[in-house]
Amino acid sequence: MAATAAQIAEVRSMAAEPTEDTYTDEAIRAYIEGYPLLDERGEVPYIWDTSTDPPTQDENEDWIPTYDLNAAAAKIWQEKAAVVAQDFDFQADGGAFSRSKKFDQYMRMASHYRARRAPATHTLHVYPKPAAADAHDWIANLPEEGD
Repeated sequence: MAATAAQIAEVRSMAAEPTEDTYTDEAIRAYIEGYPLLDERGEVPYIWDTSTDPPTQDENEDWIPTYDLNAAAAKIWQEKAAVVAQDFDFQADGGAFSRSKKFDQYMRMASHYRARRAPATHTLHVYPKPAAADAHDWIANLPEEGD
């Protein structure tokens, strides 16, 4: 279940990294594979093996490798921003150097790709479970007595 060369090239383009000087193909592959998605048939990338203690994840052989490339690109842009976060603006010899603008632009690009991530859902479970609804002796929308 590895990212394809086409996916690596696409993320490389999205992250403005045309060469392997900073990010190798293996590094970009790792970023991509960090964001697996349901495939077009609704298959999950892994299944839980509950026969072991603790349960373990096993690869789902029916899953077609599908990844969120926008999430991978956002992660790379955010990492690039962290590298230049210490840059500061200064003036010298009659010139003004706005080095912090690079950080702002990198964070805008991270936000741009983060906004295009695949939608996700999460199931919340209430704990402790509330008492059964039929245990109450009132109904919310009935008129009060005396009205």
